[in-house]
Amino acid sequence: MGYDVYGVGNALVDIQARVGDDFVEQLQLDKGIMKLVDDASQQAVLAQLEGIPLHRCAGGSAANTVVGLVELGGTAAFVGKIADDGIGQLFLNDMLSLGIDYRAAKVENGQTGTCAVLITPDAQRTMLTNLAVSTHLAAGDIDERMIAQSKYVYVEGYLLTNDSTRAAAYRAMSIAKQRGVKVAFSASDPFLINLLRDEIWELITGPVDLFFCNEQEAKSLTQHEDPITCAAMIHEHAENVALTLGSKGSILMHGGETIPIEGVAVSAIDTTGAGDMYAGALLYGVTAGMSWHQAGHLASHAAARVVAQLGARLEAKFTPDEVQGLIAGIR
Repeated sequence: MGYDVYGVGNALVDIQARVGDDFVEQLQLDKGIMKLVDDASQQAVLAQLEGIPLHRCAGGSAANTVVGLVELGGTAAFVGKIADDGIGQLFLNDMLSLGIDYRAAKVENGQTGTCAVLITPDAQRTMLTNLAVSTHLAAGDIDERMIAQSKYVYVEGYLLTNDSTRAAAYRAMSIAKQRGVKVAFSASDPFLINLLRDEIWELITGPVDLFFCNEQEAKSLTQHEDPITCAAMIHEHAENVALTLGSKGSILMHGGETIPIEGVAVSAIDTTGAGDMYAGALLYGVTAGMSWHQAGHLASHAAARVVAQLGARLEAKFTPDEVQGLIAGIR
């Protein structure tokens, strides 16, 4: 069996809740940013959410991306580490039910990682991530045979924050290069760029064939303010660049060409997973034989549909006819 994408990332269960601005302020969090927290801190926040309607599903950046790709009709495998607990089983069942090939031994002791997604009225999501046993992902968990059967390996940048997961990420990218498989890499978060700017430049210059980032991450990486300048500078090192601009659309760089992708006007409810869905839809498009412009157009619409609902999963799936209608007339 072949795969369009082999995803490598933190296996987390997203716990989404709609809260007021005061809730985020009381926790002294920067709105719209992801913060890593320990077990005790996460449990304290989850306790404060008691009585608020919660939505749980398999999550994590790379997991959300491969889910988006599969929901559009692509094929994917995913590797991440879960514990032998109820939340881990929820993650496993969720991924398998979507047809995503997941093969990684469970960690016997510990708990599965969670991400508390706090959604404020302005549709911003502030995330508290407790990685838990997801940090146990190691180089030995990477499946060379599965990578060899894939068109792309997709790696989330969050893996670079831990020695073991970093080793897994680098092994996946190394195998991909040896096997002639493309490598896509997501910047993941501005804090990561600020922390590891030189390392990320080395990856862009080295194994990464497709680099995903948002406007804030691109500005931090390049130290420039104009998005087109940022994209062009990154494209000098990476074969392909996808720079998202929120409601303003995105910029794709491919073959020395700048491809502007329009935004799609929607009433935003929740920005959770918008970038992940964009990446999943773009990867679906390019692995399905679409042009980069067509794939970007589809990705823009997919991301817009996600922000117009609660949660990172598409409630209203795209039909094959709808996808064809979206890209008709675009070269």
